[in-house]
Amino acid sequence: MTRSTPRPDCYDIEFEEACPLDDPAEIALEDYAQTVTGARKAEAYGPDPRATAVSGVHVCGAPGPPSPAMIADVVDFARDLAARGGGVGLGWS
Repeated sequence: MTRSTPRPDCYDIEFEEACPLDDPAEIALEDYAQTVTGARKAEAYGPDPRATAVSGVHVCGAPGPPSPAMIADVVDFARDLAARGGGVGLGWS
């Protein structure tokens, strides 16, 4: 799975504004995006690989493009994680 060589079943969910997330929150976001979209894998990405901000999630193995409702759900979850600060981990399950 990589954004640089996406397959036909890969999609990007891009955020209008990057969300500052620590590692546990980033993992929770990836897991959430994977579950919501039905993808096999998900990877959060940022505007700068060295930054702690996430500007989107790349999903692979999805059954189809994410619907507007799925996209809104993932973006809202990322915003909620960012608003909570650090150390939230898998708080959605």
